[in-house]
Parts: sequence; structure tokens; C-alpha cells
Amino acid sequence: MNPRSSLDPQPTGTPLGELRTRLTARLDPDARTWLDRALTEAADHPGSHGPISAWELRLAEAGRRCGPDHADAARVLILHAAHADTAALTRVYAQGTAAERRAVLHALPHLVPGPQALPLVEDALRTNDTRLVSAALGPYGARHLTAHAWRHAVLKCLFTGVPLTEVTDLARRAAGDPELARMLADYAAERTAAGRPVPEDLRRVLALTEAAPQVSTAEPHGKES
Repeated sequence: MNPRSSLDPQPTGTPLGELRTRLTARLDPDARTWLDRALTEAADHPGSHGPISAWELRLAEAGRRCGPDHADAARVLILHAAHADTAALTRVYAQGTAAERRAVLHALPHLVPGPQALPLVEDALRTNDTRLVSAALGPYGARHLTAHAWRHAVLKCLFTGVPLTEVTDLARRAAGDPELARMLADYAAERTAAGRPVPEDLRRVLALTEAAPQVSTAEPHGKES
């Protein structure tokens, strides 16, 4: 059974109130008590206090306290309760483990309305950690990545095996994008010439580029090259 089943609380694309309700329903009593205390502490003492804030310590504990399947959701809720701004998120990302970095990426659409945190997304896309790449292409990346960076991120998913179902707003951003179509066709030709199969995901997104462009006023970077 897949531990990240559709019944598990997903930190991306789930309203925070619902995320907390679904998470607490799946935690044992000790974990629920710990989470309630961690969220109260973060809300009562947001920001930094000394070299490291108390809520940052709770981020490090979340995997052990809530279990690895629920740690992302717990960390996103703690970051939100602490009103972590871009500076705090950048600090946590820079100093944290891969799991904590992933939680920061999941938290971005809940905490940062503008493109100020794009350097974190861009850093994640430079890694070979597929879970970081996947998290970087959630709602925040879909909203703020430039067309050039987003196209290369889609190709990175194909290179590294990240399923394109993980890419938020794939159909909208790929629609009517001839440059993305060219890049995909070139990659498919390279694989064919090398005697390697063309991923089905590549064929799927290439078909999406043939659709009419979908205009969205929520996506400030548009389809610029």
C-alpha cells in the first residue's frame, strides 16, 4: 500500500484548516498533543528569539513526533502558525534537512504572496532530489516561475523521473507553448537516436502544447520567453 495515499493529508493544494483537521485525525494521541503544543508555541512566539526560535526546533522534531508520512503537513502548519516570512523561510531552507526544505517549498503558497521566495524554488530545481524538484513545482512555482525556468523544470522532471502529474497547472502553462514543444521534440529525437524509449509523460505534455493558450490573471509571468 502506498503510504502517501489519497487519504493522507497533502500539504500542497489543501486549505490549512482542512489540512490540520485531516492531519490530527490521523495522528495518535501523543502526536496530536505534541502538534497542538507546537502550533500554540509557534503562534505565541513567532519570529526569531535568540540564535534559533523554538518553532524551528519543532520543525526538526516533526518527523519523529508525527511520523515521516505526516511530517510535511505538520511542518507546513508550524511555519504558518509562526507567520514565517521570506527571511525566516530562507533561513530554515538554508539550514534545514532535505525534509525541512521540502516543507518550506510546500508552505510557500500559504505564506508568500509574491515572487520573493523564488530563489528557494530555483535552488530546489538545481538539485537531484526528486522530492525537492516535485515540491518546487507546486502552486508557488506554477504561479511565479518564468516561462524559461518552468520549461527547463519540466525537462528536468523528464530527466529525473519525476511524474508530470506532480507539476501544478501543467496543462495551463504548457498550452500553446511552441518553445516548450520544440524542446520536448528535440529531447524525444535525442532519445530515439540513442535507441532509448520516449517517456509517455513527454508525449502527454507535448500533446498539451498543441492546445490553445489558457490565459490566467493569477500568473504574473505569463508565457514570456
